[in-house]
Amino acid sequence: MIENSFHANLKRYRPSGRLRESGGKGRTMGKKIDLNRSVYELVTEDPAVSTIMMGLGFRRIAEPGMLETMGKFMTPLKGAKMKRIDPAAVRQAFEAHGYEVEES
Repeated sequence: MIENSFHANLKRYRPSGRLRESGGKGRTMGKKIDLNRSVYELVTEDPAVSTIMMGLGFRRIAEPGMLETMGKFMTPLKGAKMKRIDPAAVRQAFEAHGYEVEES
């Protein structure tokens, strides 16, 4: 029952990942994301990050306990390495959702 309500909320929340510039004529500006920051920080600032990461195969990010513990020291790139996901695929997924990927 809990899982069904989670999926219902997930289906309802479909962020475009784009921001309108003030004074622009329909131009969009991408959000910036640093893939070397912790997953916890990224999701706290922008909940859409968890939706993108779940689409990449990080299913357990939806569990609050996992985000509170592992998410505080795990970065998207470290997680990709652990799950044997190509880091380029992670970058492409965020870029496809309108993010400008930064790596420090």
